[in-house]
Amino acid sequence: MPQCTINGVRTEYEEQGQGKAVILLHGWGQRMIMMEPVFMHLKSHFHVFNFDFPGFGKSETPSRGWSLADYQAFLEQFCVQMGVENPILIGHSFGARVAIRYAASHPVCKMVLTGAAGIRPKPSWQSRIRTAGYKAARKAVALTGSRELEEKLKNHFGSEDYRNAQGVMRETLVKVVNEDLTDLLPRIQIPVLLVWGEKDEATPLWMGKQMEEMMPEAGLAIFEGDDHFAYFHQSDRFNRCLDIFLKEDWED
Repeated sequence: MPQCTINGVRTEYEEQGQGKAVILLHGWGQRMIMMEPVFMHLKSHFHVFNFDFPGFGKSETPSRGWSLADYQAFLEQFCVQMGVENPILIGHSFGARVAIRYAASHPVCKMVLTGAAGIRPKPSWQSRIRTAGYKAARKAVALTGSRELEEKLKNHFGSEDYRNAQGVMRETLVKVVNEDLTDLLPRIQIPVLLVWGEKDEATPLWMGKQMEEMMPEAGLAIFEGDDHFAYFHQSDRFNRCLDIFLKEDWED
């Protein structure tokens, strides 16, 4: 598998095919293997790039916690280094965050976003209670000066993604999830295909519907009965949707 160095981080990637450039952007805690069914399907008609984001898979972990702006800068430099202009971006969850941020300020041909993150939900009364409990407990633990108790507290109140993250990737996760991209959505003036699992709990369907409303040329396809990984569970169906959406961009 080839490697390149982007913004000081060794990055594992793959590329195949000819024609218009397509860049695949995997989700948080995943790696490029999750995009392999899409990669294999599209390489007959496009020049397809797939990579492990820094901090995931076989790519290096950054020396500090990255923000979403850092991942956008990474994608910018990847495009420069690979000679890619006006790409088609296909992103899942966290990868969709990066795609949205990039497309708001760079030429992009089209986007496909599935289970896209980026809209911060309004806190429920349960989450407000949980947050208040965490703040109170954190103050109490701070008085003890115990790093062990502090770590246990974070693990107890943190999400599954937070508990699974290590080192600077925890800091990265906090920075990424706290950035709301809602205001960028109206600036996305290109065709966008949104694909959502009906029972997605990580990024609920209402987020997909809101993105469809806020992006002028967006359309939403719902995979009934499926979850946050609908694009992967139903990869054949997802690829058929890509064929319809991208047909005019094919290189035969």
